[in-house]
Amino acid sequence: MSDLRGNVRKLYAIRFLYWFHTASAVLVPFFRDWGGIPLGGIFLLNAWFMAWAFALEVPTGAVADRFGHKASVCLGCGVGALGVALYTSTPHLAAFLAAEVLLALSMALNSGADEALLYESLEDRDPVRARRAFARAESWKLAGIVGGALLGSVLASRAGLRATFAFQGLPMAAAALLALSLREPPAGAASGAGPGGPRPRYADVLREGLRHFAREPALRVLTLDMGSVGALAWLVIWLYQPLLERAGVPIGGFGPVHTAAALGQIAVLAGADRLQAALGSQRALLFATALLPGAAFVGLGFARSPALVIGLVLLAWILGLARIPLFSAALNQRIPSEQRATVLSVVAGLRRLGIVAANGATSLFVGHALHGTALAIGLAILAFAVAFRVREEHLEG
Repeated sequence: MSDLRGNVRKLYAIRFLYWFHTASAVLVPFFRDWGGIPLGGIFLLNAWFMAWAFALEVPTGAVADRFGHKASVCLGCGVGALGVALYTSTPHLAAFLAAEVLLALSMALNSGADEALLYESLEDRDPVRARRAFARAESWKLAGIVGGALLGSVLASRAGLRATFAFQGLPMAAAALLALSLREPPAGAASGAGPGGPRPRYADVLREGLRHFAREPALRVLTLDMGSVGALAWLVIWLYQPLLERAGVPIGGFGPVHTAAALGQIAVLAGADRLQAALGSQRALLFATALLPGAAFVGLGFARSPALVIGLVLLAWILGLARIPLFSAALNQRIPSEQRATVLSVVAGLRRLGIVAANGATSLFVGHALHGTALAIGLAILAFAVAFRVREEHLEG
């Protein structure tokens, strides 16, 4: 286990580099102005991306469990860099669709594999300490988003939309190189084989992972809560820029808002233990981080002033997305090592399927009723928050 301790910091750094998304500061203008895609089409394009991410999620999770988490993370980062290069090669829909497949493959290869490798590399897997480790990993991801948004704001004004998007391929390539130095857990720890023994067949890993998810009710409940609210909250990433534009906020303000959202999530994750103590339980914390974003989206259905729109966007974004890693420790406690990446990929895949549905539905209305769409999302989040509340026994190992 001592040989694996170095993985933890390296995985934090890989997350920082992989998520150093300079394009985050100009997402909607890039697609709309450089790519020539209307707002409704942007949501359909994101639905296409998430559909592929869903389709690839479980097969790539089994790849990680069969061939190694290190290989999956390294390949995922490298494929991401290629996807960015293709995306910015030409403003043509066919190139965008192909690039989205590469980026979906990149995300799927990383999803589950990096989290599984992090958990397997922890010396102490106490639930509280594991939750803190996952929170730190998410915070490093958010720190990358902060850096990318800040640099992206500068690049957008000086180098243009295309160069701003293209730049993020560089840190992704650097993440792939760093992933080469990761240490893979022994075959017995990660795959169920004896120490030094052969890894099981890919089909066996895939089948057992799916079976484990199917026979664990707590996993299904946690996934339903996390996935339903998370899929709807995710839409704030694509809605905030049109909402800010409608409120009169210039493009130069998009990056700072994105940065503030990421910093807010870091603060929530860092203070999760204190928030949980104040609210009385993890169950109460998860409910609050669903209820408040839902109310914020409802408010965005009516808000028009720049300050109020920015405040509501930040509330929806910070709490709606920060709650997702709060589920990680509870999920990992219920998954054996040999199926960890596969089962985590099932969880992530179902969440992505929810995002596909949410993006598809949003694309039908957002171009004609931006604020009405935000209102509908808020009401749906509130409904899911009440309907799918987890119980304490679902959160205890």
